[in-house]
Amino acid sequence: MSDLKKIPCTIVTGFLGAGKTTLVRHLLENAGGRRIAVLVNEFGDLGFDGSFIEGCGIEGCTKEDIVELPNGCICCTVADDFVPALNTLLNRPNPPEHILIETSGLALPKPLVRAFNWPDIRSRVTVDGVIAVVDGPAVASGAFADDPDALAAQRAADASVDHENPLEEVFEDQLLCADLIILNKTDQMQAGDKGKVLAEIEEHLPRAVKVIETAHGKVDPTVLLGMGAAVEADLDARPSHHETAEDHDHDDFDSVAIPVDPVATPEALVARVERAAEAAGVLRIKGFAPVDGKPMRLVVQGVGQRVAHHFDRPWKAGEARDGRMVVIGLKGFDVKAVEAALRAG
Repeated sequence: MSDLKKIPCTIVTGFLGAGKTTLVRHLLENAGGRRIAVLVNEFGDLGFDGSFIEGCGIEGCTKEDIVELPNGCICCTVADDFVPALNTLLNRPNPPEHILIETSGLALPKPLVRAFNWPDIRSRVTVDGVIAVVDGPAVASGAFADDPDALAAQRAADASVDHENPLEEVFEDQLLCADLIILNKTDQMQAGDKGKVLAEIEEHLPRAVKVIETAHGKVDPTVLLGMGAAVEADLDARPSHHETAEDHDHDDFDSVAIPVDPVATPEALVARVERAAEAAGVLRIKGFAPVDGKPMRLVVQGVGQRVAHHFDRPWKAGEARDGRMVVIGLKGFDVKAVEAALRAG
């Protein structure tokens, strides 16, 4: 089967909270009638992002078009989880015209791309392109290095220095595999910060890769789909700190799902998330909760000290209005302090 007959797959990668799910939703909302399926991988006990997309209410986007791979890293479980899920989509009577794969924020794209060379799928699908979504304000604040200034000084003193910060390694590996980089949340950045982040991204790249600046993941689908990169045949041009899935694990990170009671106002839950985010080692908090007297589900996401919220959809008939928040942090972060903050009245 020629590449022209293969079903194209686009991999959307990016660090925790960068805006991958928002970008995917925007793509689905502007698909122009194209049949698109989505594979969503979430690191943690609650597959929130799959629920966020599935409940989008987009015409033509059904539950069957969203395949969720929770409780693991897609780049580490290609044989057990990813390949069977992909085969399920390919074997449908009416297979999708394009497949979007949203990786977890801690996943590395290169081991996933390598799976497209597996014998049972390589003749049927191709990686159309890898898109790396970057949280501009987070990078500007040095969120991917414990001490950005010290790290820069160390690099200047020793060009052969290797990375010891797992956050920075994941972030850099995602950039190194990208065909296109989306600098997201630029509406929250000053011009000087944008220049700083663009320079840092360029420093990581061994080859020319286009960077698009945007806010809220709003990018023309014609720019994102149809790259024709055939990435699975171009792996040598994409270096990585972790060349195989065996080199990559998540021993540096923990995740926990915490029940959240109904809240009186959105601001009340935002205040709780802000307090919880102050706990040392917390990287991301994301989830939803019911609000007293409101028919819609409140979604809240915190990355660092920045917390955003919105109502995403009505609660379904018969659906338990149970609030839950997923917290991802560095190994050993203070879960009890986070729980206390999220449950405090």
